[in-house]
Amino acid sequence: MYRFLLTPRWWGINLFVVLAIPFCVFMGTWQLGRFEDRVQSHEQAEKAPDPSTRAAKPLDELLPVDKVTSGRPATATGTYAEQFLVPGRELDDRRGFYVLNMLRTESGKALPVVRGWLPGSATDARVPAAPKGEVTVVGDLQASENTRSAGVNARGGLPSGQVGMISAATLVNLVPYDVYDAWVTLPEAEAGGAGGAMKPVPAAAPEGSGLDLKAFQNLGYTGEWFVFAAFVLFMWFRLVRREAEAAQDVALGLVPEEPGPGPQDAPEGQEDPAKGPEDAAKGDPEDPSTPDYDVASTPVR
Repeated sequence: MYRFLLTPRWWGINLFVVLAIPFCVFMGTWQLGRFEDRVQSHEQAEKAPDPSTRAAKPLDELLPVDKVTSGRPATATGTYAEQFLVPGRELDDRRGFYVLNMLRTESGKALPVVRGWLPGSATDARVPAAPKGEVTVVGDLQASENTRSAGVNARGGLPSGQVGMISAATLVNLVPYDVYDAWVTLPEAEAGGAGGAMKPVPAAAPEGSGLDLKAFQNLGYTGEWFVFAAFVLFMWFRLVRREAEAAQDVALGLVPEEPGPGPQDAPEGQEDPAKGPEDAAKGDPEDPSTPDYDVASTPVR
């Protein structure tokens, strides 16, 4: 009954099922592992002490920025150079902008420093001047932003002196020196009142370290892949059952034979095979309404 499974058509179907189900299970397991990793990192972050409460270390000792060093206090010494405004940033449910200054260090590279946040529009805004001379800053270390970071403006078209993303890849095109692939945010207002009107920008949690929307997306994808695997198996079982029932009906003679062509289905111009030679000699019966003709072709009634 199931010999049809060995036909070339079913070989293709069986091969697809054998490959599809393990693939769906593998992808579902991988997505589940991603979700579990995010849960584990979230639990570790909650148990670990606040990074900002740890002792400050030189910037070079904390690079590159990862989940461990993100938020750690970093120290750097240099002089403030170019200043940029980062519009479209929210703080305490209010819309405003960051004040970003480049701190040129002794190594020649510059560290982006977010000195604070101001409400309103960045266009024609009055910003407190940065401190003069050599300064030593202590700020919470942050990784360079990307297009997935909150508040980032990746569309471009901003006025001169404004940037939409705090990233070394963006800033290196605006200044004539190298830029650290990181930035710091000052946890307190600048001493001396120069930045007293600005509010400190709190450090953000590192990307992928919490139970955010992406974590639950991984959990949803896990369910989808397992559903796909079950669907493939269900459709294969349904096709096999239908094919087996059809083969059983044929074996029991339950499928009626197709009727052959009848006399009325004979092709035009071909004599009916049911008629014998005698029927052909007799010809068609005369129509009573047709007049007879004599030898002189005179109709006789």
